[in-house]
This record gives sequence, structure tokens and C-alpha cells, in this order.
Amino acid sequence: MTTEFQIAVFPGDGIGQEVMAACLGVLEALERRIGGYRLVTKSLPGGAALYRDTGTALSDENFRKAEAADAILFGAMGLPEVRYPDGTEIAPHLEMRRVFGLFAGVRPVKAYPNTRAPLADPRAAEIDLIILRESTEGLFASRGKGTVEDDREARDVLVITRATCERLFDFAFELARRRKERGGQGRVTCVDKANVFASMAFFRKVFDERARRFPGIQADHHYVDAAALDLVRKPWAFDVLVMENMFGDILSDLGAGLVGGMGMAPCGEIGERHGLFQPAHGSAPDIAGTGQANPTAMLLSAALMLEWLGERHGIERCSTAAGHLERAIATGFRTRALHPIEQGGAQTTSEVARAVIDLL
Repeated sequence: MTTEFQIAVFPGDGIGQEVMAACLGVLEALERRIGGYRLVTKSLPGGAALYRDTGTALSDENFRKAEAADAILFGAMGLPEVRYPDGTEIAPHLEMRRVFGLFAGVRPVKAYPNTRAPLADPRAAEIDLIILRESTEGLFASRGKGTVEDDREARDVLVITRATCERLFDFAFELARRRKERGGQGRVTCVDKANVFASMAFFRKVFDERARRFPGIQADHHYVDAAALDLVRKPWAFDVLVMENMFGDILSDLGAGLVGGMGMAPCGEIGERHGLFQPAHGSAPDIAGTGQANPTAMLLSAALMLEWLGERHGIERCSTAAGHLERAIATGFRTRALHPIEQGGAQTTSEVARAVIDLL
């Protein structure tokens, strides 16, 4: 039996177009290789270039198509010279996070061999952690609502709610449980600033309450400044780190730096009914069209999408395909069959995709 999934595809701006083209080619090859499911992709316009040319970053019609899809696949959106009148960037996916309730931002940080990872310690090869970023509240809840008073004082308000925290922490513990079944540590670390802010003390309180529901998973705490230090000092000691929106925005980029850069940083944004998957990098217009973009993060994001579809719908072939793709990428870096320009090699975006297809 074949299960068909409708995928809303937004290539977006800059290198988003290139890494998405590479990704779709790999997904087609993977589907032929594994079988048992079918992805029906529909490419839709959106982003900063569209806003510059039409005054609309994403049409209502295409927003509804994204909402109706089984999953959403993003390339990258935004251009540095294109802004809304208030100076903020063009980022339609931020509105999707809010409307679709994409509370769990899953940011894997995993070391692959023969990449430009900066840590000299041999234990850096063991880095395999998840930064779980709450993606609908926190400081980002003030997006579009901040105030500036008489050009003297600006205010943005951080929001933490019990309902979202409970969903987020349950997601974190379930994620750690699944990772433990595959040989992971079975550990969740709450990253906060509970020693200073009442909102963060509340965040930690709810974390401790939900932790008691998962006695088989270790639960601990780290202040965000100490977590930043230890992510550089001993990142191999972490498993799942869960945190507020802004903290996750910052530390996930630090995590990407530990394993070779943003071209190695996938992302899945998960809600109770919707999932959006995209590389964590930006549109990098300075290298757009040159073939220098590393599509690995885009490919790993697609693997996250397949795994999510498989788990959500009980389709084992999707989960099989996700594992097959991730193993092909790992094998490629280990054997140097994959050596993108970003990682000191000579392979262009399309050549990396071709190499992954060969590995499949």
C-alpha cells in the first residue's frame, strides 16, 4: 500500500531556492528507493523578494495551502535589505509558528566526521544532542507588539504560559525516551535564568512537575549562561536541552558552530497537528547562485519531516526512509563521498545532492 502526503514547499529567498532544489531531487530518489509512501510536493511563492515585488510576503491563499498540507518544507526566507516598515525582517514562518501552534522547535546538533568542527577534544566526535526551543512564546511573544515611548524607552514583554510549558516538557521527555531506546542518555536539561526572573522560575517549576511523570528519564537544570559555557566546554555531556524561545534561538546557533556551521543545522518545528521543516540557516544572498551552499541541513530537515510523518501516521516506510537518508549522509561524510565547499571541499550544492543520491 502507498500512502500519499501533500507537502507545501516554500523555496523562499537566496540559497533557499538552491538547497530546496537539491532536497527535492534527493527526496524523489529516496522515495523510489524505499517505496510504500508518496510525497506530492507543491512549490509555493513566499518571502522577502515576493514582498519587495508585490507588497505581500505570503498570500492568504498559500498560507491556507500550508495549513491544509500534511507537512511544510521551507528553504530560507529573508533578505537583509528588505524589511517591514517597523524594521523587522520578512519571515512568514514566524506567523506560521503562531497560527499553527508550532511550539516545539527541534534543533539537532550532531557531529559528522571530516567537517570543520572547531573543538580539538576527541570527545567532540560524540556530540549528539537536541536543543528544544519553545517557538511560540517567550520573548518572541512580543513580535509586533513592542512599544517605543517618545524615542526614549522600548519595551518587549516575555510570556510564559503553563499550557505551553506542559506540552513542551512532555515533548522533551518523550523525545529523550525515544533517544534512550536507541542508545541515548535519557536526560533532559531545563535551561533557564530562574535565579533572576520570575518567568524563568515558573518555567522551571512546571518543568519539575512534568519531570515526575517520566521517572525513567533523568531531569536536571542549567542556567543559560552556564549552559553556553558548557556547550563549548563539554557538549558531549548533553542529551536534550529544553528552553525558552530566545534562549533557544541563540544557543541553537552556538550548537551549529560546534559541528561545522549552519549548513549542518536542521530544524523541525512541531505542533499538535502541523509540522514545518527547514534548515536553521538564513538565505545567504551573498553566495546565492554560486553553488557554494551546503544542502546538508536541508536534507537532514527533510529526514526529520519523514520521521515525523511516519510517527504521526504510523507509516513505517517513512521512518525507514528517514533513517536511510540520515545514514547515507553520515556514510558520505565518513568516507568523504560528501565534501561540500562549506566544509573545505569542492562539491557544489547540486553535486552534494548527486553524491547523496548515489549513496542511497
